[in-house]
Amino acid sequence: MRIAFLSTFYPFRGGIAQFNASLYKALEAKGNEVKAYTFTCQYPDFLFPGKTQFVTPSDQATPIDSTRVLDSVNPLSYGKTAKEIIQWKPDVLIVRHWMSFLSPSLGYVAKKVRKNGIKIICIIDNAFPHEPRFFDRSFTKFLFKQCDGFIVMSEPVKQDLLRIKPNAKYAFKPHPFYNHFGEKMDQKQALCKLHLDPDKKTLLFFGLIREYKGLDLLIDAMSYLDDSYQLLIAGECYGNFDIYEEQIGASPAKERIKAINHYIPDTKVPLLFSAADLLVLPYKSATQSGVIPVAYHFDTPVVATDVGGLRETLEPPHTGLICEPNAESIAQSVETAFKTGIKAFADNIEKEKKNLSWDLFADEVIKLAAEI
Repeated sequence: MRIAFLSTFYPFRGGIAQFNASLYKALEAKGNEVKAYTFTCQYPDFLFPGKTQFVTPSDQATPIDSTRVLDSVNPLSYGKTAKEIIQWKPDVLIVRHWMSFLSPSLGYVAKKVRKNGIKIICIIDNAFPHEPRFFDRSFTKFLFKQCDGFIVMSEPVKQDLLRIKPNAKYAFKPHPFYNHFGEKMDQKQALCKLHLDPDKKTLLFFGLIREYKGLDLLIDAMSYLDDSYQLLIAGECYGNFDIYEEQIGASPAKERIKAINHYIPDTKVPLLFSAADLLVLPYKSATQSGVIPVAYHFDTPVVATDVGGLRETLEPPHTGLICEPNAESIAQSVETAFKTGIKAFADNIEKEKKNLSWDLFADEVIKLAAEI
């Protein structure tokens, strides 16, 4: 099968790009001919809250040979992108939807390509963003209208898809676990390198810091936990980190909270997860989490709030605990996780990884392409 894949690829960085690279490799390994197309401009700088959109030397990104052709804010590039894909004559085009800002460009290309008898599959991360804007629904609806089939990775996303397109043809397959970060290191060694107490139970908040991710709830939760717990916060803040610093400074647990407020390169990820006993996701809203697959790679159990599809991710395989999105409930679940036994959760993660391989995810994409 000839598969065109239009989304974000190297030299762009981040979880979406790495997901795409892993899926590209898995599809290729099955004997398919795969060609990647990506952006010349993904987001204008003034719309991007981070420091850079591109891979740095410290990132362990998978270099995928891609054609950089689509400029999300230049309509002249839309037709050019469609033309290049059509000329390659694929059987199917895969696009990725994670934010509606990109939907007009992706939707235009999909519409033109589809008119030439090429099937369109859309992999959906979020049908609607966590921080909504007035154009989200119309932009997303435009893209989905051009697609023949969809891959959804959580129940809330499936429901959102069916609200927009009730007759949608879709396949449900959970997010595979990331496996490109390297080996786990000795925990005490990792804690010492991070200047953390090797005798305390270590909680980790990892990833981009945005208001909906509820870091403030976790900081508050630390005041309910005794002196045997410490918290490591690691990630770049999309917004003002001062409010969190003030909250930490006012917390009775301030001496047990360490913050690393910048983008975490791939080379540092093993250090952080090796130090952690437990990943905590105190989200106020969610569909799914790309951080859980990272935790699974390092056999790190998870405590997460009962929002979006987090319950369905953790509870059936017993890889963590679910709590309510408030500080006291988070603290109680953290304590329960340690009383229950962290190792039991870790053993279940090892079993679950067999169901979350890139090979199986690629099989689902190929099967859907044959059915639409």
